[in-house]
Amino acid sequence: MEKGIRIADLFGTESGFVGKKVVVQGWVRTKRDSKAGISFIELNDGSCLRSLQVIAGLERPEYAEVLPKITTGSSLLVEGELTSSPGKGQSVELQADRIQLYGWADPAVYPLQKKRHSFEFLRQIAHLRPRTNTLGAAARVRNRMSFGLHRFFQERGFHYINTPIITASDCEGAGEIFRVTTLDPAQPPADGNPYESDFFARPAFLTVSGQLQAEIYALALGLVYTFGPTFRAENSNTSRHLAEFWMVEPEMAFYDLEDNLRLAQDCIKEMARIMLNECAEDLEFFARFIEPEVRSRLETVAESPFEIVPYTDAVDILKKSGEKFAFPVEWGGDLQAEHERYLTEKVFKRPVGLINFPRSLKPFYMRVNDDEKTVAAMDILVPGTGEIIGGSQREERLDVLLEQMKIKGISPDDYKWYVELREFGSVPHSGFGLGLERLVQFVTGIPNIREVIPFPRTPGHAEF
Repeated sequence: MEKGIRIADLFGTESGFVGKKVVVQGWVRTKRDSKAGISFIELNDGSCLRSLQVIAGLERPEYAEVLPKITTGSSLLVEGELTSSPGKGQSVELQADRIQLYGWADPAVYPLQKKRHSFEFLRQIAHLRPRTNTLGAAARVRNRMSFGLHRFFQERGFHYINTPIITASDCEGAGEIFRVTTLDPAQPPADGNPYESDFFARPAFLTVSGQLQAEIYALALGLVYTFGPTFRAENSNTSRHLAEFWMVEPEMAFYDLEDNLRLAQDCIKEMARIMLNECAEDLEFFARFIEPEVRSRLETVAESPFEIVPYTDAVDILKKSGEKFAFPVEWGGDLQAEHERYLTEKVFKRPVGLINFPRSLKPFYMRVNDDEKTVAAMDILVPGTGEIIGGSQREERLDVLLEQMKIKGISPDDYKWYVELREFGSVPHSGFGLGLERLVQFVTGIPNIREVIPFPRTPGHAEF
C-alpha cells in the first residue's frame, strides 16, 4: 500500500515540503463545498492536533464522482502539491491532484460532528472517541509521558524489568484484589484443598503493584523499575479511580527516604518540562479548552523547589486553617484530595512532599522510624491534582519486618521469599509508585481519569 507523510511533518515553511508533491492519508474532520465548485477538506491523521486543508476543484473530471461521496469520518489518500496558505490559522495547504476514498462514513449515523461533545457521550462511543481533539491529544500526551518516563530512568542507569501481572502476593494487604481462577463458581470443590484443582493450585490475583517483586531485582541489580498495568477491585466510581491502571515503580538499593524523595521530585519536574517543551501544541489546546491554569501549574512544578512537610505538621496546618473540609482532619487518618490540594494551592502554592506517616496507616513493608509511631513514607502532592506519587524506604531489618507482619496480620510463611531477602545480604532500599493516568491528568488538566486511558475499566464497565 502506498504510504503517506505524517501531517505533523508538513506544517511550517521550514518543513521543506512546500512546493513539493506529497501524499497524505487520514480521516475527514469536515468538508465544505463552495459555490465556485471548490471543496475544502480538513484532513487529520492523528499525528498532531492540527488538520491539513485539502483543496479540490470540480474542474477535474475524475473528482465529479469522488467528491460528493466524501463525508465527515471518511478516510482518504490525497496526493498533491503542498503550498503556502493565504488563509488565517494555517501555514500550508494541499492542492489535490489525486484523491482516493478508502472508506465512507454515512453522515446520517456517524456520531462525530464538528461540535463539542461531552465526555459522557464520547464514552458511549469509545471506539470513535480517539478521533476527537481532546482524546487524540490525551493519547499523544500519554505516549510522550510514557516515553519520557522510560528515558528518565534509562538515563540514570536503571534496568527495566517485567514483574508478573498474575501474582500470589497481595502487596498492599488491602483485600481489594481480583482473584484469578479457572474453577467454576457454580461447582466449587467438595472438600479438601479448594485450590488443588485450580490452574495455579494456590490463590492467585491480578497484581496491585510490582513493588515486592521489583525489590528482588533491586537487591541484585541496584537500580530497577517496572512499568505496567496494575489492578484494584475497589468499588469506587469516581473521577480519580480505575480498576485497571498503569504504574511506573522504581526500586533502588542503597537509597534512603531522602534519596527517594529527591528522585521523585526530579521525575515530576522532568515530566513537567517534557509537557512544556515537547507537547506545546497539545498543551495550548488543553489550556484553552480544558484547564486555563495548566501551563502555570506546570511552570511552577518545573521551576520551584518542593516543600517538604512531615505528616504531623501537615495535620496541624489543616486543623488550624479554619477551612471547612468535607472530611475532618485527624492525626492517624488518610489525607483526602481536598486536604492535599489545600496544602499545595492555598498554603505553600507549590508541590509538597509529605513524609513520615503514621505506622498504623501504611503497609507492612515500610521502614519504621525511631519514634516507632511513624514510618519513612512519602507522598508527592502537586497543585490541581493532589497526590501523584506514593513511596517509602523499605523495612530492611528482619526483626522489625517480622514484627510489622505480625501487627498487620500477615503470615511470614506466605512471604517466605520476601523475608529471606532480609536474611541474605539485606541493605537499605527505597522506591515509589507513579500512576501514569494521574500524571496525564496533571499535565493536561483533564478532570476525569476515564479520559486519559484508552479503555477505562470501572465498576460495571469493561467494554472491548
